[in-house]
Amino acid sequence: MSAQKLTRDDPIEARAPEIVRILSETYPDAKVALNFSNALEMLVATILSAQSTDVNVNKVTETLFEKYRTAEDYLRVPEDELKADIKSTGFFNQKATAIREACRRIVEVYDGKVPDTMEDLLTLRGVARKTANIVLGNAYGKVEGIAVDTHVKRVSNRLGFTTQSDPDKIEQDLMHLIPRERWFNFTYVLIDHGRALCIARRPLCEQCPVNYLCPASLV
Repeated sequence: MSAQKLTRDDPIEARAPEIVRILSETYPDAKVALNFSNALEMLVATILSAQSTDVNVNKVTETLFEKYRTAEDYLRVPEDELKADIKSTGFFNQKATAIREACRRIVEVYDGKVPDTMEDLLTLRGVARKTANIVLGNAYGKVEGIAVDTHVKRVSNRLGFTTQSDPDKIEQDLMHLIPRERWFNFTYVLIDHGRALCIARRPLCEQCPVNYLCPASLV
């Protein structure tokens, strides 16, 4: 099928390759927005990013990563001190607990090194598949799936890539539709699209390059 013949009424299996191509060309520099220099920093930043903005997290980690350089460092300070250091990211009580318990297991089970497999990462406190995918892909260059955050969830549902609400089920649907070699990059393409045009309150469909392929389009 040519792009001219495809419409939003076509099956998603037919539309998906064209959507992937167009959005990938629209956001050629899509990448993780969190600042990090190693796997531990990627893990902590991703935990902090829940219910917060990447901009805010990056402000916090600019000083946080100077103070806490190893998993042991997060265990040495009183928990209240860590809470104060991450307070502006929100939900700091839960995040401090998740970070400390994840670091405790990293120290006790993995000799202080963030594990580099999906199976092992999922044993850490505060780590589900989204966080594990982000750490694996960005810190270790290993692609096991597609990280499903709030933007990926929203955009995928609107485009008709999935009808699921559970992140793990959404990920499975996306992995079925999107070629494996595109999994890592297209995660951030969807995130960028969700931030730029396919916003939560009212998507800017009139500016969207794939509106004619989107069942949820307002134009």
